[in-house]
This record gives sequence, structure tokens and C-alpha cells, in this order.
Amino acid sequence: MKNNNLNDHIEKILDEGKAEDIISIPLKGKSSLADYMIIASGTSTRHVTALSNQITSKLKIMGFKIFSTQGQRNGDWVLVDAGDVIVHLFRPEVRDFYNLDKMWLAPNDLNLKDSV
Repeated sequence: MKNNNLNDHIEKILDEGKAEDIISIPLKGKSSLADYMIIASGTSTRHVTALSNQITSKLKIMGFKIFSTQGQRNGDWVLVDAGDVIVHLFRPEVRDFYNLDKMWLAPNDLNLKDSV
């Protein structure tokens, strides 16, 4: 249950930070990398970097471990590895280009993206 709790905490941090198009993808049966992948957009490189800083600092305060953060210098695509949850933060144009949403969502999950 802790994994789901971590996922919920990250979604709340992103929502409070005004992240856009937040989707959470359960990875059970799809990958052994993590239990969830969260994909969200920031409005600029500065916003993307700020979101990643908020996630790492707030989760550490809550007692969660951050294993890795990558891409903060550029701010186009930042990956935050919180162990059971992997977070991808993008500028909208970069998110559209890499299209991780479509890659990881199963065809019947595509409706999930529209409902979030």
C-alpha cells in the first residue's frame, strides 16, 4: 500500500505545483522497473525544474528516498526515480515528441488519459 501512497503524494505535489496533463500509469505486468510511472508537463524549463525540486524536497521530508534525478540542468525532460514510482516531467513540445504516454498506456488505457 505504501507504493500507492507514494504515487498519491507525488500526484498531489504535481497538482499543487500546477503541473499540466498529469497521468499515472500502473506498470504491474508491463515492467519491473517500478509500480507506477507518472508523466506530467510543466509550462517552461524553469517550471519543469521547479516541479522536480518540489517532488524531491517534499518526498525527502516525508521520509521517502529519491534514487536519482536526471535532466534538471536542461529542464526539457526531467526524470525523478523515487523507487516504486518513476516521474517524467516534460515541456509540452518535448512530451509530444517522445510520446511516452502512448508508448506505456495500453490501447484500452487511452481513455484513462482523457478522463484525468
